[in-house]
Amino acid sequence: MSTTNSTTRNRGGQNDDAVDPQTVIAALDDDDCRAILEATDEDSLTATELSEQCDIPMSTTYRKVEMLTEADLVDERVRINTSGKHATEYCKSFDNVLVSVAGGGIEIEMTKPAADPEPGSGYASTPVTADD
Repeated sequence: MSTTNSTTRNRGGQNDDAVDPQTVIAALDDDDCRAILEATDEDSLTATELSEQCDIPMSTTYRKVEMLTEADLVDERVRINTSGKHATEYCKSFDNVLVSVAGGGIEIEMTKPAADPEPGSGYASTPVTADD
């Protein structure tokens, strides 16, 4: 039996207000990163599960997860197992990404899910923007 710790960590050290557009675009341009994002759309998965599901070598999976974490596109969680062996799992941390080019710069707007919405309360999201 396992449960997921509801707190998330972003190893990239970024907060919701500091999204680097170039980092986000580079991650979204990567085939393996997009496969990981698709795999984590509904479920949080460990690196081993991602490697198997996406058919990506483990070393590549860790590099791509790090890339996605730095881009604030994936969050880390701790999967707590009753056996005592805890695992890090990864979940997609956004609903939509809008990329705009204006005024000689790039702007990223990410729509993030609301923190722990109440069941039956409807969907809420929080936009996050960054300028280059």
